[in-house]
Amino acid sequence: MARTVIIEAHGGPEELKLSDRPAGEPGPGELRIRHHACGLNFIDVYQRSGLYPMQLPAALGMEAAGVVEAVGEGVTHLKPGDRAAYAAQPPGAYAEARVMPAAQVCPLPDDIDFETGAAMMLKGLTVQYLFHRTVPLKKGDTVLFHAAAGGVGLIACQWARSEGITLIATAGSDAKCQLALDHGAAHAINYNTADFAARVRELTDGRGVDAVMDSVGAATFEGSLKCLRPLGMMMSFGNASGPVPPVDLGRLAAGGSLQLTRPTLFTHIADHETCQAMARQLFDKVLSGAVAIRIDQRFPLADVAEAHRVLEARRTTGSTILLP
Repeated sequence: MARTVIIEAHGGPEELKLSDRPAGEPGPGELRIRHHACGLNFIDVYQRSGLYPMQLPAALGMEAAGVVEAVGEGVTHLKPGDRAAYAAQPPGAYAEARVMPAAQVCPLPDDIDFETGAAMMLKGLTVQYLFHRTVPLKKGDTVLFHAAAGGVGLIACQWARSEGITLIATAGSDAKCQLALDHGAAHAINYNTADFAARVRELTDGRGVDAVMDSVGAATFEGSLKCLRPLGMMMSFGNASGPVPPVDLGRLAAGGSLQLTRPTLFTHIADHETCQAMARQLFDKVLSGAVAIRIDQRFPLADVAEAHRVLEARRTTGSTILLP
């Protein structure tokens, strides 16, 4: 049996329950992994609350790291005893062990510990596709990144610095702004005390940025469009403040033929080889020292409800992990 966090109804953190479930045996294309650490992400909140509806009852959690216990027929890139990490569908990572599709589970280098592996996969692969797969970004470009003191944001600050890209960060306090600067942001704006759109125009001499990377959603969307240069790209990849209302496409024309996309990680990693290549680039960034994964909160798996409360209250910085 494996302790697993499930929900039987959508709602608040109180809906999170621990349940003993059989881990099971892997079928073709599957493996069983025993987790040493599990990651916490805003997508977990969206699924729990019902913003992203799920068929209930449902297990939660999208990323973890641990040791492969068994593999099914056709799995060749991993074997029992291998260290591994993943960010992948279907949910179910809040567990001591689970059976899951093997294609998006990645061999974890020996020099990356399990806690780091669990804290970096969903967030780091998100940064990889934002910088390398969504729009061509190159040395000398300028991007605006919202919520830059969070787990994704601190990776993005370092990633941008390692690629020669100027990153303008926003965050909700001066302390969080300083954290972004310490991790490689060129500039940081406290959006609670300054008009971030006006400040971005000042910092870019009126030109605007090449791309905006926005996981905040409704609260920042309109201001983000104002920050873009003509032909610039708006990447809306999350809804921490609520979903973005319907968009008038004429707004994009008026802003200068702006581009808008709503990507998801799971589309980008759907192909096995692509997922593995993206993970290797992420691992290389970490192993080279270009990106350090900061874990600022650790909770026992049994305290998952409190972990969700802290995350939703925006009282976290860096990454948060759950320990089975």
